[in-house]
Amino acid sequence: MNVRQRIEAEEDARLLPYAARASRSRGRERPEEEDEFRTCFQRDRDRVLHCKAFRRLKHKTQVFYAPEGDHYRSRLTHTLEVSQIARTIARALRLNEDLTEAIALAHDLGHTPFGHSGEAALNAVLSEGFRHNEQSLRVVEHVERRNGRPERGLNLTWEVRNGILCHSADWPEQAATLEGQVVRLADKIAYINHDVDDAVRAGIITEEMIPEIAREVLGATRPERLNTLVGDIIEQSMDKPCIAQSPDVAEAMAALRSFMFEMVYVGSAAKAEAEKAERLLIQLFKHYVDHPDELESDSGEGPLHPDDVVRVAVDYVAGMTDRFAMKQWTRRFVPAPWSVY
Repeated sequence: MNVRQRIEAEEDARLLPYAARASRSRGRERPEEEDEFRTCFQRDRDRVLHCKAFRRLKHKTQVFYAPEGDHYRSRLTHTLEVSQIARTIARALRLNEDLTEAIALAHDLGHTPFGHSGEAALNAVLSEGFRHNEQSLRVVEHVERRNGRPERGLNLTWEVRNGILCHSADWPEQAATLEGQVVRLADKIAYINHDVDDAVRAGIITEEMIPEIAREVLGATRPERLNTLVGDIIEQSMDKPCIAQSPDVAEAMAALRSFMFEMVYVGSAAKAEAEKAERLLIQLFKHYVDHPDELESDSGEGPLHPDDVVRVAVDYVAGMTDRFAMKQWTRRFVPAPWSVY
């Protein structure tokens, strides 16, 4: 018995019957030889952690564009907080932590620069629409390359890919695994609470402005709210084939989310730059569609078929960091200084 087989045997003994098991994964689109030391879900986590799209998350907006302070969240720190919350829940419920972590680390790989403003921009120009969860799945299936190999994608397991697609709160289908369902709730818990923290730091809201139901049910501080939300999921889901919240906690969480949309995500001065960010990305996207020769050069693609231009332009623009998008826009739309000698 090698190390991987021992880990799989330990999973069988320790995890609940409802938990996903690496030894029973539905597998990969392209079959691979099993690793001697890591389960398939551990390998998926490592592939996500080492891919270029993951590294770019550190320079992608969570809520606040190019903040002057060093302590505001980026898309990367959001991802790490989701992973931490999801793993805490998964461990308490005796679910598969490796699968949970792989989904959590990959769930926002397809997010655009400038946060949801970037998503709105690409959604406006694509006839089929743009959703970051679908783009995250596309990144791991078609955009990323592994170790310079010619084939596209990270070739992740079915369970991880399903969890990525179904992590979004407005996606109609729940993840097929309990681990994927945990990540879906952990994502909401993370962004609502850390966005409150960032909005308070920015002076947009105060803790006292938080709705009374949220303060009474969830707690008056971020640690209290996190403990309540995580503890409630654990209590409501323990030894059950589903991931659930109690009605009171779910209602209070929904009230806090609505408050954040009204005061921060939509109505605050922090979103005053959203229109500019959307115009910037739309202009970049249209420029690349009209100049596929530049797209081939900048994105590293070879000659493009006309049918591929729009899709590659979307992949390229969506994959940009905030600062790279601004640099590319400046290069194409701002006149260069003219020196007279």
